Formats: sequence, structure tokens, C-alpha cells
Amino acid sequence: MNETVVIAPVRKTIRVNAPIAHAFDVFTSGLTRWWPHDHGVGKKPIQKVLMEPRLGGRWLEIAEDGSETGVATITLWEPPHRLVLVWQVNAQWQPDLTMRSEVDVRFAADGPDATDVELVHHKFETMGAEAGASMRRDVDGGWPGLLERFAEEALRR
Repeated sequence: MNETVVIAPVRKTIRVNAPIAHAFDVFTSGLTRWWPHDHGVGKKPIQKVLMEPRLGGRWLEIAEDGSETGVATITLWEPPHRLVLVWQVNAQWQPDLTMRSEVDVRFAADGPDATDVELVHHKFETMGAEAGASMRRDVDGGWPGLLERFAEEALRR
């Protein structure tokens, strides 16, 4: 009898004191300004982290030597309301194109100058039970600090 393992998603929300379009832009086009360059899966030292802002675009780390490492691929692009990325990193924090967990980020305006951002990282079971559970624990602890950095960067207009 085969049992399907389901690993609970990681859900994080943050209020950003910026209009929705600006918040979305900082999250996507401004990634290198808020993502810590020591949180990479590719070659070090990292020069920049960027997202190609379009459907099919990639989340990339660019090392100082110019080498590129893919982290994720954008599978849904609905600016300024939502983007979905297939996260292609394994439980050992190495790039792996066979990995298929998903990061779903939604932006909802709360008046003209604030945005509620909800991030759901899920589908960890696609990595296998043990690896998925390990990755889930890691991202559950990591996303809050990363989202705080994002919110702080969004204040800089």
C-alpha cells in the first residue's frame, strides 16, 4: 500500500508600508537589494541576485566571476498581484532542476500606501518525505527574516 506524504506548507505574511506596485517591483526587480548575498546556493562570492521579471523568467545568482546559478523559475506572473515560482533547490541547499517545491507570493493593496504580502512555500513532498520535511523546517525559519528585509527595502522609495 502506497501512502502519499503531504507536508504542510509554510505560510508567512507581512504588511509592507508601500503601494502594491512598488512592493511587487521591490520583491521582483529589486531582489538583489534585499536578498542576502550569503544566502546562496551557487558559487561564492555572490555579486547579485536577480529575477527576470516575466513568465518563464528565472531567479538567478550571479557570482563575482560571472557564473550564473538558477534558483527558481517563474510559472505565474500577474503583476502587481501575484507570482509563483518553482523552487529548484534540494534539501542540501544545492541547485537541482528536478526539485519542484513552489513559492506562491500574493500582494493585496490595503489602501493606497500599504500592501499585505502572503508567501506560501509548499509542495515539499515532491522532494521526498525526508528531504521535503528537512527543507520545510529550513524555509519555515528563513522566510520571516527575508520578508522583513524585503519590507525594509520597500520603504526606500
